[in-house]
Amino acid sequence: MSNPKPESEDELAGTEQPFVTHLMELRDRLIKALLAVGVVAGVLAFYPGPGELYDLLAQPLIANLPAGATMIATSVISPFMVPLKILLMAAFLIALPVVLYQVWAFVAPGLYMHEKKLVLPLVVSSTVLFFSGVAFCYFFVFGKVFAFIQQFAPKSITAAPDIEAYLSFVMTMFLAFGLSFEVPIAVVVLARIGVVTIAQLKQFRGYFIVLAFVIAAVVTPPDVVSQLALAIPMCLLYEVGIWAAQLFIRHTKKPEDAEEGEKAADVVKQD
Repeated sequence: MSNPKPESEDELAGTEQPFVTHLMELRDRLIKALLAVGVVAGVLAFYPGPGELYDLLAQPLIANLPAGATMIATSVISPFMVPLKILLMAAFLIALPVVLYQVWAFVAPGLYMHEKKLVLPLVVSSTVLFFSGVAFCYFFVFGKVFAFIQQFAPKSITAAPDIEAYLSFVMTMFLAFGLSFEVPIAVVVLARIGVVTIAQLKQFRGYFIVLAFVIAAVVTPPDVVSQLALAIPMCLLYEVGIWAAQLFIRHTKKPEDAEEGEKAADVVKQD
């Protein structure tokens, strides 16, 4: 009598490590990530320098101010602290690929192969999309918004924005556009974990368009340009997310799910 076919072994079997080992590895990964940010910050401190970084960030506003107008600092330490914050923000963004790699290297050993096929593309694509949103905001939206706002400024007022207020505005806008460009990732994750189906996502399309314009009206300045610049890309990226979700679901199934799908297809063909 032949022995029954042994069940497939768990691919993570035997890879368990003590809790202390995980803590030590986490510490090492955090140190490497902080070192990457520190090295980039050190380089940026020498070239181009904190002041030049702020001038670069403020360029879209300065280009639309009246001739001879400049920004002001209403706090004693603002000329030091604000450029320093810009330096640290720029260092973190530039070192973000290294930081994300350390996160991936820490969690990857505990993932199954089909989970790695899902997580790694999502980490890479979410990073690219976030940077794309920030770049879109800086190179396109800021110029249009500041030019639109200056058209309504009375002739009797001299525009002199505060540097801290401008930094707060920029950070809010960068975060809003960066996160709004993550719409495809949210759609893919929700569809992949089974919260919604592709059919439901398509049915929700009209509601999402309304939701996108509501979000744009809340998080952007009260001008038509910035609201349209945020809402329209969100609607387009929602469609991209639906297409990407179909692709991800097809290529990141569990092995047993894939086998069941093939068996079901064979049964349909036989019938």
